[in-house]
Amino acid sequence: MAKKVLVGMSGGVDSTIATLLLKEEGYEVEGLYMKLHSKPGYHEIHQARAQKAADFVGVKLHVLDLQEKFNEKVFNPFIETYEKGETPNPCALCNRTMKFGEMIRFADKIGAHYLATGHYIKTDGKFFYQAEDDTKDQSYFLFYVDKTILPRLKFPLGERKKSDIKKIASSIEGLESFASQAESTEICFVDTTYTDLLKKYVAVDQVGEVLDQEGNVVGEHKGYMHYTIGKRRGFSVKGAHDPHFVTKIIPHKNQIVVGKRDALECNRVVLHDLNMFIDAKQFTTTVKLRYRTKAVPCHVTIEDGKAEVLLEEPVFGVAVGQAAVFYDENKLIGGGWISETES
Repeated sequence: MAKKVLVGMSGGVDSTIATLLLKEEGYEVEGLYMKLHSKPGYHEIHQARAQKAADFVGVKLHVLDLQEKFNEKVFNPFIETYEKGETPNPCALCNRTMKFGEMIRFADKIGAHYLATGHYIKTDGKFFYQAEDDTKDQSYFLFYVDKTILPRLKFPLGERKKSDIKKIASSIEGLESFASQAESTEICFVDTTYTDLLKKYVAVDQVGEVLDQEGNVVGEHKGYMHYTIGKRRGFSVKGAHDPHFVTKIIPHKNQIVVGKRDALECNRVVLHDLNMFIDAKQFTTTVKLRYRTKAVPCHVTIEDGKAEVLLEEPVFGVAVGQAAVFYDENKLIGGGWISETES
């Protein structure tokens, strides 16, 4: 008897083709659409698309309403992180708690041995590996997934290119519309900008002081939550001729500190809430401090649940709250959340 696979179905082309490929491989496949955030009108559209895809492929589609848990585990921490003057990574948090947390529990409930998604990533059951299509690789956002479930994960798109997935969809009568759908945004619950969303919950627009590196007041800003580390616009600096960037945020005083580009240089970070796939306490590897940036060589020391990461070359504009992910070539070996940065 074929083993059962539960596939996360979002209504997009990637999860649709992943479902189709698994069905063709002979697995017993069931789909799951998760209602996560509460963005008006979103689920009406995407759930209908997921149902259309499930009907086409010939699989049962379950619907799980997780909006309350999503708010508790992902959305509220997203708001709170900005309130603390830090920069969140809600996708990595959502992947651990929702997409590979609640989903694996639902897989157990229906007797599914495997869990699959349309993510562009690979696994051998012990480690994650970067996807074949490096322009779509999503490994950075999956570093925080519980490593004990890796043997149960399947990623049918890990060895494929995004262009090939669209070609498959466009060549199948009934799925052509999936190939031409707009790409989903990086943060699914943000419509325009994160500040527009924050304004519904917290007081974002509060004029405050801009400080230079010595602590002198040199200008004015429109509210500290408008800024992340490295931002260079939206504030004034009296008498400045060179570009200035946000280097520090002081939330309790509603102040931001700015400086020239060299003030953004970071040579050391400290990580907390580690999720490691190897047991070493000291090692040399590479680390990616933001999505869409190259991994840089580093030396790592882990002690008392924290990792000190010394960078062999400086990285500019590193923000507390973001994820730092370790790679041994294309193999993901762990990571954590940035709690300190140092030049």
